[in-house]
Amino acid sequence: MTKQSVWLEAGWTLRQTGGPAPADLPGLRERAVPARVPGCVHVDLLAAGLIPDPYRGLNEIDVAWVGRADWRYDTVVRSVPSGFERTDLVFDGLDTVARVRLDGVELGTTRNMHRSYRFDVTETVREGAPLSVAFTSAYTEAEGLREVLGARPNSYPEPFNYIRKMASSFGWDWGPTLVTAGIWRPVRLESWSTARLAAVRPLVTVAGGDGRIEAHAEIERTRTGADRELLLTVEAAGRTVRQAVPAGAASAVAVLEVPRPDLWWPRGYGDQALYGCRVVLSDAGTGDVLDRWERRIGFRSVELDQSGDEHGTAFTLRINGRPVFARGVNWIPDDALPVRVTPERYRHRLRQAAEAGVNLVRVWGGGIYEDHAFYDVCDELGLLVWQDFLFACAAYPEEQPLRGEVEAEARENVTRLSPHASLVLWNGNNENLWGFRDWGWESSLAGDSWGEGYYLGLLPRIVAELDPTRPYSAGSPWSGSWEHHPNDPAHGPSHFWEVWNRRDYTDYLNDVPRFAAEFGWQAPPAHATLRESLGEEQLDAASPGMLHHQKAQDGNGKLDRGLARHFAAPAAFDDWHFLTQVNQARAVATGIAHWRSHWPVCAGTVVWQLNDCWPVTSWAAIDGAARPKPLYHELRRLYADRLLTFQSRDGARVLAVDNQSPDPWEGTAVVRRMLADGTCLAQERLPYSVPPRSVAVLPLPAGVAGIGDAPGELLVADADGLRDLVLGCEDRDFAYPRAELEVRVDPAEGGVGVTVTAHSFVRDLLLQADRLDPGAVADRGLVTLLPGETVTIMVKGLDPSAAGAGSVQSALFSVNTAQAVAEGVPRP
Repeated sequence: MTKQSVWLEAGWTLRQTGGPAPADLPGLRERAVPARVPGCVHVDLLAAGLIPDPYRGLNEIDVAWVGRADWRYDTVVRSVPSGFERTDLVFDGLDTVARVRLDGVELGTTRNMHRSYRFDVTETVREGAPLSVAFTSAYTEAEGLREVLGARPNSYPEPFNYIRKMASSFGWDWGPTLVTAGIWRPVRLESWSTARLAAVRPLVTVAGGDGRIEAHAEIERTRTGADRELLLTVEAAGRTVRQAVPAGAASAVAVLEVPRPDLWWPRGYGDQALYGCRVVLSDAGTGDVLDRWERRIGFRSVELDQSGDEHGTAFTLRINGRPVFARGVNWIPDDALPVRVTPERYRHRLRQAAEAGVNLVRVWGGGIYEDHAFYDVCDELGLLVWQDFLFACAAYPEEQPLRGEVEAEARENVTRLSPHASLVLWNGNNENLWGFRDWGWESSLAGDSWGEGYYLGLLPRIVAELDPTRPYSAGSPWSGSWEHHPNDPAHGPSHFWEVWNRRDYTDYLNDVPRFAAEFGWQAPPAHATLRESLGEEQLDAASPGMLHHQKAQDGNGKLDRGLARHFAAPAAFDDWHFLTQVNQARAVATGIAHWRSHWPVCAGTVVWQLNDCWPVTSWAAIDGAARPKPLYHELRRLYADRLLTFQSRDGARVLAVDNQSPDPWEGTAVVRRMLADGTCLAQERLPYSVPPRSVAVLPLPAGVAGIGDAPGELLVADADGLRDLVLGCEDRDFAYPRAELEVRVDPAEGGVGVTVTAHSFVRDLLLQADRLDPGAVADRGLVTLLPGETVTIMVKGLDPSAAGAGSVQSALFSVNTAQAVAEGVPRP
């Protein structure tokens, strides 16, 4: 008889069983609150109106007690499949420290959010049996282990490194402290007879153009099934293979050869061919199907080139033998309450990434192993996945019980995620090897364990055993061995945080890393997002709400110092808001354009970060309300197949013609030295012919190689519809003309088209469509116009009858106007 599942999603309630509670909620211990499963305590209390939205105002502080309390989920088993030898109670995810009881019998305890749990309830389960899951505060567990194991260094004050739980639940420099608890992934009764598939790992490889699926199956048997011969069948790509499983065997391997399959390629390199793969376990004697496993797989090879050369040590991904320049983004949990992230939300956010030209997403180590829905979309869109193991910014004890949990978690998730073609790299940790060397850990640890045994021992052994089809890197950053500094740009992946923390973004130009795995610049979210999260509070960079939604140490100070290096001090909040967003886009553009121009020495850039988990001033390109910042639109330019930028080589300005497309790029670049009024002082035509996946660096002729009158001149390069532009000096010193704009608004499908004609040089024009309507979205970000040029901005979600030229003009910003206001010139 085929395995049967009954999902236990209905009828759950929640009540508090211990810990603090507000004085106005004294009945939570007696009162049962309706609960959603999968879900978490915060979501249930919000739905019941018992706590305020922690994303608004200062409410995060008011709900802090929730994470310190103990909770219990209760339901009643309503249906049990009959006729099976064995029934298991299966939790795909419990967050985090829990005690499970069924019909008064304790089944077991848990202490890891990142793995599943299975309990044999054959003798216990019945219709009407009460089921309860009691959660102890994660603080209680973590602080208790810290007392036993001793203090370990940590970049944040909370004890997240003592518990296998989403580290950012305890707060981060972009996230709130919302320490969750709950049944956060599905729960079910699973009934089966004879045997079941306990795990399936399809190791997919390609050699000589032919594909191979090596399907590893772990098998659990009932007592009566122990002596039965079984049959394992693997089907994929129209082919089938069968493998006999001897009596008593607990594992089996079936190999399916697939001649000349269509290959899976990353975005921009080819199609994303995916094949359904089915593994069936049956009784060899009766032919009865006992269990099935199905997922999609893709045929591709993955290599990580870490060879030495005259520049240091490479870090280049090769897919199907081809080196790939990684146009990447870092991914954090898309919600601080991750149970709220639906498959549709994953798809929307990842499609946003793909539409920005992204081809690699790094799942950062302070979050979670995402749901299959995340990796399914990456498979479909050709987004390479760099998957961190879940360790970040802290020393992690290697003693029990943590070591056993780490191993169980790693084994389960390597197995669980192995089918996904998009997953191309396992990474041991985020910044912990670097932290040991540079952040004073070595002396403070005084010989205590800190995680090195995980990153250089346990985890690479697990990957080598369970998933030898993919490379493993011990950390990010990591130079490959202790012979080099862990964050040496010449060796392996590097992080560039001194630039944001202490220097100017022009310092990105001082290095040519082998792989820039983290770098970024902050900016506030969209205006409508601020209004929604801060209510009627007057918007000011230093207002209580703004400061509460700025989690970085001295974040506003760094924003202001970053502005001061380039702009006159903004006179009003709206100008500060606009200019900080401009500065974010320019900072990231400086790094990406420079590093891209040094391909193949530099093999990738991974921006920190794509997304936010709540409304906050952060490094994200898409804010916590899913609204794109100007940086998002700038990424669309920077991560396009073709990019034209002014760069520097040996102290001289050059033009980089960067072709990451599969086709040759031939044409002529026109470079002009101009005055701000549009007068052309010199012009040169530069022919180019750039092979696929290559960069050409063109010297500039004398007439356009330099700028004479710095406050009044600019260089402009145009080629094939692409443009780059540089001023002769910083914006604060440039003689910007008054922004003279003609605005026309026309109805369009789903919104309006806003046509702007510039009658003067206008730098970084931005239509903040959300100021006109919170649901309005513009199709482009910052646009620079020369005198006489026109741009049409399409705005979806805006009622044409409410969008006159006057109202639209009020939502238009430019550097010209912001600098003029800063210097005391009235806003037009």
